[in-house]
Amino acid sequence: MESQIAKVSIQGYRGCFHEQAARQFWGLDTEMICCDTFKEVVSIAGSKTQSDGGTMAIENSIAGSILPNYNLLKKSNLRIIGEVYLTIRQNLMVLPGVNIEDVREVHSHPMALLQCADFLDKHDWKMVESEDTALSAKRIRENKNKTIAAIASAAAADIYDLNILAPEINTMKKNYTRFLMLKRADQVKEVEDANKASIYFYTDHTKGSLAKVLTKIAENDVNLSKLQSSPIPGSNWEYSFHADLEFENMDIFHHTLAAIVPLTRNMKIYGIYKKGKTF
Repeated sequence: MESQIAKVSIQGYRGCFHEQAARQFWGLDTEMICCDTFKEVVSIAGSKTQSDGGTMAIENSIAGSILPNYNLLKKSNLRIIGEVYLTIRQNLMVLPGVNIEDVREVHSHPMALLQCADFLDKHDWKMVESEDTALSAKRIRENKNKTIAAIASAAAADIYDLNILAPEINTMKKNYTRFLMLKRADQVKEVEDANKASIYFYTDHTKGSLAKVLTKIAENDVNLSKLQSSPIPGSNWEYSFHADLEFENMDIFHHTLAAIVPLTRNMKIYGIYKKGKTF
């Protein structure tokens, strides 16, 4: 966990899952800068005057990678200093005194609605997509609408004084989101006992070019826990790759890096950090 961090940018509002993940890493007393978009999160996290860092979701165990966020990371001045895997528990909540028979609409982030599809399909409710789970809960409290329910975290229900009608309604109970903890490159310090790294590189379109890189990684007893490909705009079927590598010590990582650099182009290290815990 980081210490003495004053302000961190997150996507979402008080009670959102980004806030929960951020507090697990940066500390319970951290001031959250709530942002509407991931682009804003990255912009504020990269500002020397506005924040001390940021927290950004990068993938979900059900929905997969959040592809635009890889591009935001690539274009930023930020580095990964840690990660948190957060168990996502979605809850149906309403104003006090409202019963499930009173509900006509359910508001939440589209991903949350998708994660709760099996439960929602049992009811004849109108689904309304919003920018954020916690924002949906906040609006119910502000508008005092007794026919609308929100899907959000238990923390959001507490913050906005809503009653949970149905807890943990997400279809898949093993539902995790991985959050990256970000800092400006000029502020990054060496992480003690680091055992994970995120790197970015190009390969050309020649036969077996990526396979050669992956072989070197395997030969050095490094676990490739993530490989995300993206086409390079304007190229002739060339691809860039984001890779997450897990290793026992830094000597192994440096040896692996030395082996794959000659086989790649535009190598960039996004961060060297400790593998995250699940909360």
